[in-house]
Amino acid sequence: MTTVRKGQAPARLERDEFRRKFFDGFFDPAYETVAHELAKVEEVAWQAYQDKRKAPRTLKAGAGFADPDYDLSIEWKAARDRLLAAEIHQKKPDTPSRILLINASARNDGSCPGEMSKSWRLTKIARDALAACGMEADLLDLSRLTSDYDRHIHPCKGCASTAMPLCHWPCSCYPNHAERQTGDWMNEIYERWVAAHGVIILTPVYWYQTPSTLKLMIDRLVCADGGNPDPSSTHGKDAMKAKEMELAGWDYPKHLAGRAFGVVVHGDVAGIEGTRRSLTDWLNWMGLVDAGSFGTLDRFIGYYESYAESHEVLDRDTDVQEEVRNVARAVALTVQDLRSGRVVPQSAKLKAPRPK
Repeated sequence: MTTVRKGQAPARLERDEFRRKFFDGFFDPAYETVAHELAKVEEVAWQAYQDKRKAPRTLKAGAGFADPDYDLSIEWKAARDRLLAAEIHQKKPDTPSRILLINASARNDGSCPGEMSKSWRLTKIARDALAACGMEADLLDLSRLTSDYDRHIHPCKGCASTAMPLCHWPCSCYPNHAERQTGDWMNEIYERWVAAHGVIILTPVYWYQTPSTLKLMIDRLVCADGGNPDPSSTHGKDAMKAKEMELAGWDYPKHLAGRAFGVVVHGDVAGIEGTRRSLTDWLNWMGLVDAGSFGTLDRFIGYYESYAESHEVLDRDTDVQEEVRNVARAVALTVQDLRSGRVVPQSAKLKAPRPK
């Protein structure tokens, strides 16, 4: 039997260091008027940290779970129930076709840049094209991570690399109230992916890569590709139980397979093709269905021109605007073909000899 390797994690915080970190969030002098009350709150937070009260409110898992008596986080259970309901609604033949449009740029005019992004403008162009095709558009603007109060996508902790059944669908790593890892956006985002019949990602290139806003979401979607829908089966985060389950045989369920996808990547100097390939490879790996050559696009907007005039360059580039419309149209057509049964994804007809 394999072993669980230990020895990397740092020591837990000492009392004084915890207090310093806690009060870093209350640097504004205005908080001095409630210093006594904050000290009481800090003491409660310290106890929660010491006791590792990750999920302080629970309920019994109940029927349908491997261990009905297991104490599930009420927040995880609520998220799971919403995903089940969204999946049922998405699969109904009379449900209107919905496309999830993801603006991946971190820039918007509500934060330091002071200006909207070109990705946002392209996303709205795609939204209008989808409306003309009779499709519902659900616009997910990831730039809100940079402008909204206390909105987060916390980083993936890599549970899948210990054993796939340890990675729960939806993710159960957050919220972690003991570590004050709260305000996580992903439970809402999971639901929006599940409810969609197609997905279009529109992203700029940041240093040859996707923006961190998009990469955070991508990493947290690992649970959609092989994740375990029953945390009671691993008694939460019991690494050894998860290893035993995987070694006994795990089928790596693809929870988002069968949805259509499109990708729009734009840049100003370099990196567009590599970013487009990495995104389409990832979406194909998860079992989503490529919308064809018109459904993926990488273009320079203002090649080596000034950042200051990039919006004016986009104004003039009516060809790229029409190409973005074509991405939306291609995804809409693919959704129609998939929902009517005219196209059956290969993943529904073939079985991978080495699933992972």
